[in-house]
Amino acid sequence: MANITAKQVKELRETTGAGVMDAKKALVEAEGDMQRAIEIIHEKGEAKAAKKANRIAAEGLTGVYVDGNVAAIVEVNAETDFVAQNEQFKTLVNETAETIAKGKPANNEEALALTMPSGESLEEAYVNATATIGEKISFRRFAVLEKTDDQHFGAYQHNGGHIGVLTVLEGGDEALAKHIAMHIAAMSPKVLSYKELDPAFVREELAQLNHKIDQDNESRAMVNKPALPHLKYGSKAQLTDEVIAQAEEDIKAELKAEGKPEKIWDKIIPGKMARFMLDNTKVDQENTLLAQLYVMDDSKTVEQYLESVNASVVSFVRFEVGEGIEKKQEDFAAEVAAQMKN
Repeated sequence: MANITAKQVKELRETTGAGVMDAKKALVEAEGDMQRAIEIIHEKGEAKAAKKANRIAAEGLTGVYVDGNVAAIVEVNAETDFVAQNEQFKTLVNETAETIAKGKPANNEEALALTMPSGESLEEAYVNATATIGEKISFRRFAVLEKTDDQHFGAYQHNGGHIGVLTVLEGGDEALAKHIAMHIAAMSPKVLSYKELDPAFVREELAQLNHKIDQDNESRAMVNKPALPHLKYGSKAQLTDEVIAQAEEDIKAELKAEGKPEKIWDKIIPGKMARFMLDNTKVDQENTLLAQLYVMDDSKTVEQYLESVNASVVSFVRFEVGEGIEKKQEDFAAEVAAQMKN
């Protein structure tokens, strides 16, 4: 058996990122041949990665990289939040975002074939990371945004990268673009405007809002409070010219019944119509960026604020780590009971 030195182990670890014992075992198996030992580490790394392939990785980080007029945002997953704070993992996330921004792949398959700064493919980097870190590490998704010289990127990462946002703004400046990104991180809009909402989605969300009103009315009835009315509409997409005209006629009829002089109706109607629009666009307010109250100035919607400074949002992407992944629910009591039984 070859005499394996500490210097050889150190060199192999620095080359592959393997642990001390894994590096030593590989050198022993390779009889001191460094190149063969590197191959063994990679082979065993792939085997370890394959064993972890079916595990659920729902923790992790987002990464953002801006390179001139191109920017990328990525989500990389690990099994535990502890590993997500590992410096090796953070470096992998940041280098992935950089590689994606520079390579501009069309899909995950193309992304995995890109060459990382280390010289290995992105796919190889994840296999090796899974082997050396000891958890399933997976590249989940990415988006690439591009802008013109006159437009601005806004990049923001919240909670250490648990949420990542990229925006592109026309007009304004980088500070405003970042503020809009911060708003998106906090308020989680799904799309830019009501025009992008599916009609079926609007109907479902409106039904949920009215269900909540029913629940609230049960509580109000117990303390003799008047019931709240159901919402007829949820989105600006449903407020046709006919609907708006009818709402205005209903307001006039209401003012007449209240005995308000017709000469002051013009001063009252705009405010009531604004209230009608607010009450009947709740789905928009929840799900669309432009209809939300701007967190930096809640006297205006995002759309109103941007109009006031001659700016507009061209596009945005928001990634929240683990969203949409069904996480494994641990039953610790059952696990302890099973261990005691054994």
